[in-house]
Amino acid sequence: MGLDTKIVYLLLGSNLGDRNALIEEAIVAIKHQIGRLISRSSLYETAAWGKEDQPGFLNIALSVETSLDAQEVLVQALAIEKELGRIRFEKWGARLIDIDIIFYGDEVISIAGELEVPHPEMHNRKFVLVPMAEIAEDYIHPVFKMKISEILRELPDDLTVWKA
Repeated sequence: MGLDTKIVYLLLGSNLGDRNALIEEAIVAIKHQIGRLISRSSLYETAAWGKEDQPGFLNIALSVETSLDAQEVLVQALAIEKELGRIRFEKWGARLIDIDIIFYGDEVISIAGELEVPHPEMHNRKFVLVPMAEIAEDYIHPVFKMKISEILRELPDDLTVWKA
């Protein structure tokens, strides 16, 4: 890892169109626009969460080495979503592609209405924690001071998450 780089953990999701192809296209774009791919989880299938009357999701967690700051990562993630056809019109609605920043190094960032890192709901979502645990089970959440594997073990979320 370089002197001025961070490891950013991203969660990608898709529940419309050719989900596999969209996720792979997003990963290629992330490698070009955000940084070097270090690891990727398996693909996981889940039912929709939050707004359940929509198709199921494919999700994957990535760790990426980046020289971008957290806001620049967000700008690039949103640009990639847009390039792949994402239109934001409904919270928790169906989407071609979603790229969320879960962690940025061990930093805690709060920019109202723009960026919250660690992701403010990740600890409540099995569809985030299962793929994250595959690539970073011993990563310590900078706010809760718990390993991802420990947070997952204590999670009451009963959503079924399985390898696709």
